[in-house]
Amino acid sequence: MIDFKKEIANKIAKVVAIDEKMLKGYLEIPKDTKNGDYSFPCFRLAKELKKAPQLIAEDIKEKIEIDKNIINKVEIAGGYLNFYINTKFLTEEVLREISESENYGTSDIGKNKNIVIDYSAPNIAKPFHIGHLRSTVIGAALYNIYKYLGYNVTGVNHLGDYGTQFGKLIEGYKLWGNEYDIDNDPINELTKIYIRINEKCKEDENVLQACRDNFKKLEDGDETCVTLWKKFRELSLKEFQKVYDLLGSKFDSWNGEAFYSDKMPEIIEILKKSGKLVKSQGAKIIDLEDKGINTPCIIEKTNGSTTYATRDLAAILYRARNYDFDKAIYVTSYEQVLHFKQVFEVAKLLGLDEKYTKGLEHVAFGMVLLPTGKMSTREGNIVKLEELLNEAILRASKIIEEKNPKLEDKEEIAKKVGIGAVIFNDLANSRVKDEVFDWNQILNFQGETGPYIQYTYVRTQSVIEKSGIKQEELTNKMVNIEKLNDEYSQKIIKLIYEFTDILVEVTKKEEPSILSRYLIELAKAFSVFYNENRIMVEDEELKNSRIYLTYAVGKVLKNGAGLLGIEMPERM
Repeated sequence: MIDFKKEIANKIAKVVAIDEKMLKGYLEIPKDTKNGDYSFPCFRLAKELKKAPQLIAEDIKEKIEIDKNIINKVEIAGGYLNFYINTKFLTEEVLREISESENYGTSDIGKNKNIVIDYSAPNIAKPFHIGHLRSTVIGAALYNIYKYLGYNVTGVNHLGDYGTQFGKLIEGYKLWGNEYDIDNDPINELTKIYIRINEKCKEDENVLQACRDNFKKLEDGDETCVTLWKKFRELSLKEFQKVYDLLGSKFDSWNGEAFYSDKMPEIIEILKKSGKLVKSQGAKIIDLEDKGINTPCIIEKTNGSTTYATRDLAAILYRARNYDFDKAIYVTSYEQVLHFKQVFEVAKLLGLDEKYTKGLEHVAFGMVLLPTGKMSTREGNIVKLEELLNEAILRASKIIEEKNPKLEDKEEIAKKVGIGAVIFNDLANSRVKDEVFDWNQILNFQGETGPYIQYTYVRTQSVIEKSGIKQEELTNKMVNIEKLNDEYSQKIIKLIYEFTDILVEVTKKEEPSILSRYLIELAKAFSVFYNENRIMVEDEELKNSRIYLTYAVGKVLKNGAGLLGIEMPERM
């Protein structure tokens, strides 16, 4: 399908002799359609061309060569050039592409480019709580969208299966393991031990030291510590899988922190050779003050055990060698901003090609807070994700029972609606904002929500079913373009055209909410179209044209929601 921005930029470039890619980046989509479909701000060229924006606009308009079959007209508004696309051409292009492409909006923009996305990463032996939801669904959405755009993507679940907390858990298990039924209720029972041992550590410094020693023993391969660690890990993964099954989450790699335990000596050796690894108060650190980072990066603790940073550095080296990544994305809360600043800076000392160190990117998101404040496993105030998802399904089921008790497959539909509501709620707003967890808000089935998009999709399928036309018979050849000239149809056409650009914008900003907001806009546009334009009219050409446009809306809503991890029910 034609790239209108590229087409316009190309025509302007021939007049002003400036790089087409740069000009394309300057083009805007006006909020008011009276100002055209695309607008070029000439003030962006004023310094380079040493002219007033108005004069630049007049000069370009006079000299630009446009194809009237593609661009109807060009107008000047102050220092802006406004371009109006030929609606007939646009409509034909969009509906032809919808007809020919099963996965409308796909692209080869990512061809031969490798992306690694590190997301979810719950901690072994701790509850999979609502705080982990954000990393899981943001990471999954980015994974799906990058793949849709042709990138070779590797999704990594970098499990928190190593570290001092395991020293604590091992110590707690040694002290009180026989008091807890870990085999039948692993996460809850291990959590109780973890909370209890943390209290004990606060009271007794010797217990805390024993916990630290346990982790060092684990790193050194102590049989008892390793056996317990393996048990905690296997039981935890079994429990986590229940949540991943509900969310539809899949990963290409489950290599957690422990996977890098035998790869850290190489990291320490490389850093030693760099001359930057120094001793400080018994620990080994990299001083980063000259890089504007006041906190040093600790590579090895005083007792010789490694740190989260050491393991992340080993992971970077491993992923560069094995995945040859162009970009490595880390989806974690903004609490880890300092950590990743340190790690990405130290990674420059590993002797890697600059391509890899430039490709490291931390995609931070805001915290999920309870009305009472931050959640903490050690304090025991968390909302477990499996319970939340099951509650969402239950509430969706009750609404369906009230509104459509005779609906078939109610359980499956309630699952799609309930899970969809939770995922969309998380992806609807900018990822950097903190989110106060509120049952009423997260399961609000009114307004700009996941269920609203699902309901709009179901409505499109209902229209098609009532028309008597089978899905396989729907084709752009049934459309009379002249019948879709009204503003409501054209609003939908323009939104559908933007779909690929929206996905590209998501990857530029690592911001899935851009797609979420787009889907809401498309659903709203269809609702207005549906209310203003009767579809089942006597005029056969008009009816068929509107039915096909309805089909196009349903297709894009389903594809877009699927990229966010939301399944569409066919009925509600």
